[in-house]
Amino acid sequence: MPHFLDLASVTAPALRAILDEAHRRKAARRGLPKGTPDSDAPLAGHTLAMFFEKPSTRTRFSFDMAMRQLGGTSIVTSAGEMQLGRGETVADTARVLGRMVDAVMIRTNSHATLEGLAENAGVPVINALTDISHPCQVMADIMTYEEVAGLPVAGSCWAYLGDGNNMANSLIEAASVLRFDLRLGVPHGYDPDQAVMATAGCRGGAIDLVRSAAAAVDGADVVVTDTWVSMGQTEARDKIAALQPFQVTAALLAKASPNALFLHCLPAHRGEEVTAEVIDGPQSRVWDEAENRLHIQKAILLWCLGKL
Repeated sequence: MPHFLDLASVTAPALRAILDEAHRRKAARRGLPKGTPDSDAPLAGHTLAMFFEKPSTRTRFSFDMAMRQLGGTSIVTSAGEMQLGRGETVADTARVLGRMVDAVMIRTNSHATLEGLAENAGVPVINALTDISHPCQVMADIMTYEEVAGLPVAGSCWAYLGDGNNMANSLIEAASVLRFDLRLGVPHGYDPDQAVMATAGCRGGAIDLVRSAAAAVDGADVVVTDTWVSMGQTEARDKIAALQPFQVTAALLAKASPNALFLHCLPAHRGEEVTAEVIDGPQSRVWDEAENRLHIQKAILLWCLGKL
């Protein structure tokens, strides 16, 4: 079953095919109204269930519009609207959904919930965010780099600054599969998942963990950050203090390549992980990156449903 659970479990040729399809479909839609289906409508008759345990803007709109543009439909729900919120098991919910829809997308707190769906649904399951990984977002980031640079991502140099969270984990996986260099600038106590790091190391990924923001961004082609305090986290004061030296400022960005891109998965907190001068400045590509969630999601759906 072609699930899209994390980037380590998808082959490099498959990720390359997804990226190429996203670029192709985006180019083919230039000038069309947003709600116009693609000319081939490859998912006509298909339905995607979208399941949210966490609030969402980009994920919800991009997947919904992806299905519409591909000719399909979607059903949106939350745990509170389902029997899952009243104690039904993930396995039982998955078995029911798999009888009624063609694919399931989930944005959830626990990676175990995602895995439980995938094990029992009998249809493709897509990870739209868990506490461990955020693969769709990182694919949109890579698409954005390739769009601007006009080159495949392989051989480029990326820097990630801040908390070693789900974004960091998915970047580690992407770097090891698609063969780009990655330096992670994170403070002690906020490292990425050690199992993710170990698996990437076994694949021979060029991934370095450093404790200096300047060392991380030195000569980088892309500088990425994420919000320091994720949804649901409460004790933030000590964390913000620890991460402060990793704030992306104009002075720090100047240490990267002269044409380096700044990326952020959004929502952003100006004055915390990034200054307004950077995120609203000429090297920022965060709005292209947000739009590309739509195009990469379309290609992921097509791959999961055997249309690529």
